[in-house]
Amino acid sequence: MPEMKQAAPETKSADHGAVVDDLHYAFHAFKEQHERDVAEIKSRGTSDPVATEKLDRIARTLDQHQRRFDEMHLKAARPHLGAGSHHRNHAELAHKAGFDGYVRKGETANLLDLEGKALSIASSPDGGYLVPPETEAAVNTALRAISPIRAIAGIRQVSSAVYKKPFSVNGFGTGWVGETAVRPQTSTPTIDALTFPAMELYAMPAATSALLDDAAVNIDQWIAEEVRDAFAQQEGQAFVTGDGVNKPRGFLDYPKVANASWTWGNLGTVSTGVAGAFAASNQTDKLIDLVFSVKAGYRANASFVMNRTTQAQIRKFKDAQGDYIWQPAQAPGATPTLLGYPVVEAEDMPDIANDAHAIAFGDFQRGYLVVDRIGIRVLRDPYSAKPYVLFYTTKRVGGGVQDFNAIKLMKFGV
Repeated sequence: MPEMKQAAPETKSADHGAVVDDLHYAFHAFKEQHERDVAEIKSRGTSDPVATEKLDRIARTLDQHQRRFDEMHLKAARPHLGAGSHHRNHAELAHKAGFDGYVRKGETANLLDLEGKALSIASSPDGGYLVPPETEAAVNTALRAISPIRAIAGIRQVSSAVYKKPFSVNGFGTGWVGETAVRPQTSTPTIDALTFPAMELYAMPAATSALLDDAAVNIDQWIAEEVRDAFAQQEGQAFVTGDGVNKPRGFLDYPKVANASWTWGNLGTVSTGVAGAFAASNQTDKLIDLVFSVKAGYRANASFVMNRTTQAQIRKFKDAQGDYIWQPAQAPGATPTLLGYPVVEAEDMPDIANDAHAIAFGDFQRGYLVVDRIGIRVLRDPYSAKPYVLFYTTKRVGGGVQDFNAIKLMKFGV
């Protein structure tokens, strides 16, 4: 087998096509080596440690190419914050100029005047000042690109502290009648509401006075880049495992029942039948069971969600024809697929273990709702960490399951 190609240093002008070629080359090398390893186990009853180490090295190279591919797409998708003035009205330009003066020098007069005219109740001198709309849009766009659950979930922007979504518990009464037949009275539906409170999420980037004095530094872009990773890390964990106390409620925090006994308010599960593992044979069958535990109307936009460790195991599974069921991304911006469905890598998903719910599958856009309260605030603090200036940046985010039909889990147990 030819030696693995090493990842070339990344540049802004890197060719997407070359990266895709490298990714597919690595995947085919992985398949060839894995098949040789399996053949050797069958013939000798044990695997060659050198071949196993080589397979692990190829797998790491494959992961490296996948990360490089994802990073290039993310950079290409980032919004440009330096739009020309013809795209903004006078109020937006005044807000941007006032915010720039506040961040660089702590000047508050212009922002106080602007927020007073707007009768703003979203911020105050004690709670910080609203960032310009383009900065908020840049943060939210970047979060959607790098926060795995936000990227596939439904998103709702609100201006209040709590979002309530009504739903019908028993549905509306319907029936068939003849053209001239008497129309019977239909039953009255029972209406309830799901509540999604927006909780405060914060980050505190630090800057030097030299950076703030440098007129060439785009302050909006600097803030967006500094806070997005911190926000994405905290969000990602909360959307998966959050308990709903001062944070969003993650989908794994909801009650779980066997899918055969599923009722509204619970997430249905499909068990592997083996404690802490897949079955020794026909592992793909359980993944197929998981896919078809979701109703047809939800499968069209469904995704698998798992962490990297779980994906590494499933990457070696084959179907009855001997083909790998995991396939690498086919184009820039695409994701790997499993049984034809996208695979979303969320590191906050649990590892495969006894009774762990390590794999989720479903239509997360309909199943999980992320609630963003409009307005990101920044409070400048030049005193707590001299000579650095801290920027206490907050946004309000909520989340929870909105349709319990849409998401199913795989339980690694009986």
